[in-house]
Amino acid sequence: MEKLQAVRGMNDILPADSAKWEYFEETATKIARQYGYRNMRAPIVEPTPLFVRSIGEVTDIVEKEMYSFEDKLNGEKLTLRPELTAGLVRAAIEANLTYNGPVRIYSMGQMFRHERPQKGRERQFSQFDVECFGFDGPDVDAEIMILAARIFRALNIPDIELQINSLGNTDERNAYRAKLIAYYEAHMTALDDEAKRRLHTNPMRILDSKVASVIEVNRGAPVLLDSLESDSRAHFETLQALLTQANVAFVVNPRIVRGMDYYNRTAFEFVTDRFERPMTICGGGRYDGLFAQLGGKPTPAIGFGMGVERTLLLLDDALPPASYNLLDAYIVHAGEGASTAAGKLAESLRDAGLSIAQHAGGGSFKSQMKKADASGARFALILGDNEVSAGTVAVKPLRNASGEAILGEQAIITSSAVAAHLRR
Repeated sequence: MEKLQAVRGMNDILPADSAKWEYFEETATKIARQYGYRNMRAPIVEPTPLFVRSIGEVTDIVEKEMYSFEDKLNGEKLTLRPELTAGLVRAAIEANLTYNGPVRIYSMGQMFRHERPQKGRERQFSQFDVECFGFDGPDVDAEIMILAARIFRALNIPDIELQINSLGNTDERNAYRAKLIAYYEAHMTALDDEAKRRLHTNPMRILDSKVASVIEVNRGAPVLLDSLESDSRAHFETLQALLTQANVAFVVNPRIVRGMDYYNRTAFEFVTDRFERPMTICGGGRYDGLFAQLGGKPTPAIGFGMGVERTLLLLDDALPPASYNLLDAYIVHAGEGASTAAGKLAESLRDAGLSIAQHAGGGSFKSQMKKADASGARFALILGDNEVSAGTVAVKPLRNASGEAILGEQAIITSSAVAAHLRR
């Protein structure tokens, strides 16, 4: 029989790796809640036109990367979501979420893009998203960047650079687009076929080219910041002042354009150079026109998506505390009475808020103690018929609070005092 394996670029997360995932999820969601954000979840499958209208028809994501299919029952065109923002905006419009005023939300889940798998880029990947609906000032732009920076600090991940830019409003971008087309038309011999194809449909995407000859041409390309008028310029200058006030370091990168067409004004990325090439760990920006573009009332908005897998690559150098996800105790037991008592003890300790694994499958005390040590528990709780008769438990330390193995003295504790003893 043929051996079945995971789809290429869609990876299993095994128990040995899941502690880092849980550590990230709990850290990020805790910080989002500290800033007043509430959780929101949208389906993984959405109507294909949602992404064509929001991301942009002439983008790599829509043209090359989406997993799209036709519903066998009704012929509806559906797509596995390649990003979160469009689905969250669609849900907010459908539920009239901003009826009573602006909202702050966070979300997390899997995305799908048909790309060539490589380090930090998989076909199924996860994002942590923060979105603000109904706010139009630079103060909330600064807020979500400060929030993202706090997550990286809490995870003890250094060497991430915040890069910011302004994409201006529609009129400013149209004026810039004309300058950009004229510039590229004067340098056609340096453009590759992909850049030429995009010249009159989406010229700003050429700025993101990885082709050497185009990169060289881009060094002399017009800068969008030079086309900003007073309102957009004031918005961007205030954003910079707020970030400086919050002690969040940043650099202005006029080449940031992001991969979706819905962005306007503020655009930003958190970038690391710890790998062979610069890698964006978190990116986002303002998308004030997206609500109206998807059929809702005009609503200013801004958000970011943080790549979970890419962040976890950086956690290899800044691991979660060794005590994270550590079992408090593993119960070893032998004898018919001890088995029943072990079950009662385990439940009482769980009622007290402790994490407890109870041995299953029988075996000698020696073999069970090996299982207790392999479990990573801090303590082994040992129950035999003698302990059951005396109403006691033998408590043997296995690890300290940092998860380091220790040789501790075994103590005999009354059953009712075990929870307090473990906490001490």
